[in-house]
Amino acid sequence: MSVRDVPDALATGTDLPENPDLPDSPDADAFAAEWEEWHRGKDARLASEHGFLAITSLNWLTDEPQRFPDVPGAWATGPDGVTVELDEGAELVVDGTAVSGRYAFGDIPERGGVDAVWGDTVIEVAKRGGHDIVRPRHPDHPLRADFAGTPAYAPDPRWVVPGRYEPFDEPRPTTVGASVEGLRHVYDAPGRITFRLDGRDLSLTVFNGHAPGSFTVLFTDATSGVTTYAANRNLSVAVPGPDGAVVLDFNRATNLPCAYTDFATCPLPPAENRLPLAVEAGEKTPHEREPVTT
Repeated sequence: MSVRDVPDALATGTDLPENPDLPDSPDADAFAAEWEEWHRGKDARLASEHGFLAITSLNWLTDEPQRFPDVPGAWATGPDGVTVELDEGAELVVDGTAVSGRYAFGDIPERGGVDAVWGDTVIEVAKRGGHDIVRPRHPDHPLRADFAGTPAYAPDPRWVVPGRYEPFDEPRPTTVGASVEGLRHVYDAPGRITFRLDGRDLSLTVFNGHAPGSFTVLFTDATSGVTTYAANRNLSVAVPGPDGAVVLDFNRATNLPCAYTDFATCPLPPAENRLPLAVEAGEKTPHEREPVTT
């Protein structure tokens, strides 16, 4: 299994329907049960054997060979891409083939990567923000072993909001910051979603999602840094209907990996994606980021 990453709060005047308040919905129990199943699955993927919680370091490669304590060999990058010089007797498995000695991974595309297996460890060799990196994922890492789940608001149908997707004339290259200081990510923003919430007309710039035609929305709101992770949250949006109709289910607003570990390079939201209200739905600040009290 691959270990790839994942990565307009302005008045619009759009006439969108107000989100209905459905606290007495006869399907409330089914709604909550479906959300619980989804949330357990999300946490299970996060804490999988080689998921983000198994990462033990984030290593930035240079043209000078470097050794790292949690991977074998000496690693470097250059015009021809990433290379590793393995010690005698050391071996990696890449694409099902055992390799030893000097191995060239070649040029890795932005947001791409290759997985090298070393015993029970998967070494991710990737490019993020124009830089080649090595991230080993050890199943016995304490962050993964001690993971007790992600706290979240109780699911509430009032946070299921109808909206409309409005494509831009041309995709807009959008540069955003990252959880790593000084790093920048560039994404093409195909459009925005307009919606109405708590009596306000709002919008959010979207990036392309994993499934063709779907979207991902990075945002912050008035809960950010209070009850939810300060830097970002993510919301997946399904393919719009023929008229651009979409549904924003803020109950499924999730943390990105940087909310749990400093070894992630997650993008920050576009500046316009800070909502001027408190979205008290979705995942809260992980226990791993809670202040230590004495």
